[in-house]
Amino acid sequence: MADGYIYFGKRRTLALGVYPAVTLASARKRRDEARTLLAEGIDPSQAKQEARRAKILAVRETFELVARDWLRKMAATRSVSTQDKIKGWLENNIFPVLGRRPISEIKPRDVLLAVQKMEARGSVESAHRVKQVCGQIFRYAVATGQVERDVTIDLRGAIAPPKKGNYAAITDPEDVGPLLRAIYGYNGYPAAVAALKLAPLLFVRPGELRAAEWTEFDLEAAEWRIPAAKMKMKIDHLVPLATQAVAILRDLQLITGDGRYVFPSLRSKACMSENTVNAALRYMGYEKEVMTGHGFRAMARTILDEVLGERPELIEHQLAHAVRDPLGRAYNRTSHLPARRAMMQRWADYLDQLRLGTEVTASPTDPK
Repeated sequence: MADGYIYFGKRRTLALGVYPAVTLASARKRRDEARTLLAEGIDPSQAKQEARRAKILAVRETFELVARDWLRKMAATRSVSTQDKIKGWLENNIFPVLGRRPISEIKPRDVLLAVQKMEARGSVESAHRVKQVCGQIFRYAVATGQVERDVTIDLRGAIAPPKKGNYAAITDPEDVGPLLRAIYGYNGYPAAVAALKLAPLLFVRPGELRAAEWTEFDLEAAEWRIPAAKMKMKIDHLVPLATQAVAILRDLQLITGDGRYVFPSLRSKACMSENTVNAALRYMGYEKEVMTGHGFRAMARTILDEVLGERPELIEHQLAHAVRDPLGRAYNRTSHLPARRAMMQRWADYLDQLRLGTEVTASPTDPK
């Protein structure tokens, strides 16, 4: 069935379908729609062709295809572990729900329903991260002309905020010994092994540890001076090194000492990934609800105070927390340095005792 019409003085024909696949009623409806377009100055045949092309493009521009194109474009800007994590989030949570749908047809509620499934099973923080990833994909699609806007903007406040809590940490000395034995039995990348061994000894923040540079260390003086630019409080921090820490660093220096970073990445010129220590803990069987890289700080703080009876101000200084004298003045980075140096050596000796299963005594004597 076809209908003839004149457009700008030229006679044209519009196919309405083949009977009986297209009923007479449907054909008449298509004819009426064509006449409406013609009255508005639109060529019905051209409009039909453009609609067909739009459908073909929609099939080609599914959310999954656009997302995978975005992943490829972003790969060079991320570490492999981060790229794999984002890819896994999408493959496990978003592609099964939205992957086959044309990205141009996806509405804010569609994205919300997908991330709410994550929220419902308790992965609230991951749900927020995945929503952010979806927003980045939509913004990429805006830049490439596949959608008009980022629909995730409309989801602000639609997901419950993630709960803020302390990092998981092992603080019972009976459990610390097995953890340390697992660390010393871990056979991985030498820099990662050294970082694992140093994390409990130094109990600095994970970001401070992995970004350590050889120029910051004086192994002869057994000191690590972290510049203010790397510190949370923007004040230089001095970390006295116990003999055990110096020995680990000297061994590692033979491997990475020619470079800038103490713990370099295997895949780039940057420092080790933020996920390296946590991934190693997971490999050793310690889930994130039990122990994290940041948890070594809580481990040290709790045991130094409650078990070894170390002076609280020394512990706080070594954690790089704000510590003030009775007049409210902040102590400088060298405050109580001899006492802190002695505390760090006692701490290292105590960890050795826990690891080796030898008798542990808790009778510190702080130099004044």
